[in-house]
Amino acid sequence: MTALLITVDTELSALWQQRGASLDENVRRSIHAEAGGRACGIGWQMDVLDRHGLKGVFFLDPLPALVHGADFLRPIVGEVVGRGHEVQLHIHTEWLAWAKASPVEGRQGRNIGDFSLADQVTLLGLAKSLLEQAGAPPITAFRAGNFGANDDTLRALAAVGIDWDSSVNPAYLGGDCRISADHSQIGAKRIHGVAELPVSGIVDRPGGFRPAQICAMSAAEMRVGLRHAVRNRHDAFVVVTHSFEMLSRDRARPNGAVIRRFEQLCHEAARMPGVHGAGFRDLSPSLADAPERRLDRVAPNRLRTGLRMAAQAVATWRYEHRLIPA
Repeated sequence: MTALLITVDTELSALWQQRGASLDENVRRSIHAEAGGRACGIGWQMDVLDRHGLKGVFFLDPLPALVHGADFLRPIVGEVVGRGHEVQLHIHTEWLAWAKASPVEGRQGRNIGDFSLADQVTLLGLAKSLLEQAGAPPITAFRAGNFGANDDTLRALAAVGIDWDSSVNPAYLGGDCRISADHSQIGAKRIHGVAELPVSGIVDRPGGFRPAQICAMSAAEMRVGLRHAVRNRHDAFVVVTHSFEMLSRDRARPNGAVIRRFEQLCHEAARMPGVHGAGFRDLSPSLADAPERRLDRVAPNRLRTGLRMAAQAVATWRYEHRLIPA
């Protein structure tokens, strides 16, 4: 069986903070994705997951607590845990710019990987404690904001007792992601004491990589990628989305195209033999210690890629530019 991990980076917007948005507005727009008279954030996502018997992994960023206090975390954690889904750790260090009391003596950086090992241990330990104090079970997995981790991030995770990392996205390797991982890594592998499970994807053009992100892949590409993972006995297929990803980029209206992709993924996964919904707590870290197997990704297909590009162009006009009524 291939474990399907539908992971949701659940975070407030640092940009909205910079523009002066209130905490309440940021939570409504970024976590609950309220716009156009409906909500399509974490509550809606869990509704869809529950309807199809799947589990979500909500990587929640607690660092805004340094600015707004930790009280806002408890209802978010309670909602996710109360519905049987996972809360795991996410960090956007941009929030240190507004911290009332800096845990790292005022040092700042866009990504966790911009900090020293000692500072990363401090930040990860603090963030882990904030989530657990808000009601989350012991944190076992992490993803860096912007995928901006490095090798010291993995060493710091091992130091604070977090078993899993999913900060490797091959589309970001060599950029924000500076972890020493191979672009071709698909399964779990132990790096610096932590089980690293990369974001999944397909090859959409020769030498290319398309991550399994709801807003980046068509439903057909996601279906082909998941089927390939099952057929080739991959241990896991890791999908990425965000709490606000079902909205237009300005978060002013729901994006029907992305909403349909999420619904189609869940529908397909629920009836696909060989797939089971899972979280990181359902996986054994020993997967990262098993002998490496030769795994591959879906090969490129010009027609499939072209259809996705055409559909995205239409969706951009419809839901972003508003030249066609939604």
